[in-house]
Amino acid sequence: MLNYTLERQKFLSYVKFFGLQYHNLGKLKKMGKKRVLTGIRPSGLPHLGNYFGAIRPAIELQKDYELFLFMADFHALNMPEMTGVMMGEESLLLAATLLGCCLDPNKHCFYSQSAVPETCELAWIISCIAPYGFMTRAHSFKDAQAKGVEINMGVFNYPLLMAADILLYDADVVPVGQDQKQHLEMTRDFAIRCNNRFGEIFKVPEPLISDAVATVPGIDGEKMSKSKNNVISIFNNDSGWKKQVMSIVTDAKTLEEPKNPETCNVFAIYKVIAAPHEVEEMASKYRKGGYGYGHAKQELLQKIKDTFTPMRDRYDDWLKRPADLKDLIHTGSKKVRSLATQKMNFVQEKLGFIGRPF
Repeated sequence: MLNYTLERQKFLSYVKFFGLQYHNLGKLKKMGKKRVLTGIRPSGLPHLGNYFGAIRPAIELQKDYELFLFMADFHALNMPEMTGVMMGEESLLLAATLLGCCLDPNKHCFYSQSAVPETCELAWIISCIAPYGFMTRAHSFKDAQAKGVEINMGVFNYPLLMAADILLYDADVVPVGQDQKQHLEMTRDFAIRCNNRFGEIFKVPEPLISDAVATVPGIDGEKMSKSKNNVISIFNNDSGWKKQVMSIVTDAKTLEEPKNPETCNVFAIYKVIAAPHEVEEMASKYRKGGYGYGHAKQELLQKIKDTFTPMRDRYDDWLKRPADLKDLIHTGSKKVRSLATQKMNFVQEKLGFIGRPF
């Protein structure tokens, strides 16, 4: 058994050595668990692609980490279609979605990005050490250029805000896919630049890269996307689910003919939801013949109902209580803002600012 007193002394001396004494990490950070931070933009009703690509991976982090999960509403302002009314509505939808999908806000930090103005304060500080040429090579900026869309400064500064999101809370690890890997490398670079110039201020986060990020095909076989109107919603009613599933595009093979499961859109979606033994059973039915696409769609429909009906019911219950949803978001936001305020006090002290009351 560990000598707790000795281990705590070692830990606190480590904290002091690296200049992190701006708050009592022994109280604010769980011993033995690394802190992971991730955010999700409020962007409308979720579909299977959102769930398996972003929502479920984020929720599963709470099993092994101290989870900081935020609604990325500052980032959502870069969506040109976003209005104030939409932002309010979709923020509540996102909160209800995450709670419906089993986020535990009592054990982890769930908060609104916009409730922590220190995020923007830190983003400005980071911008003062970020090379312009470095910023022009960011994937987010280059992708916007390639698409020919109007580029605002929010798009250009996206890596700065992302870095502030992460560094403000001393995140140990950040889950990233291939499209965000470069942006996390930029965050690490910004942290190192600040530390070299002003002394040890920021923890340099490590990437948490999933072995495989699920890409869910839509009902037309293309990647599931709201813009393509090819989605299957995770919080539909039974008739809505049936309509969406029965609209999945298939080839013209007859009931009797053997079929290749790997070329079928129905099977591709089922494979993402079902257990491995269920996937193999369906694949076997395809290859034997005497099993039609209608049968496969019925199995997929039942699997969707079994998986998402409990989540949908929790989601619906939360949406009936918007005041409770807001209270929960406010509680989480107050908690993390307290941490952010203490962090920025420490940052300003290290930068030599004398106007802030410590």
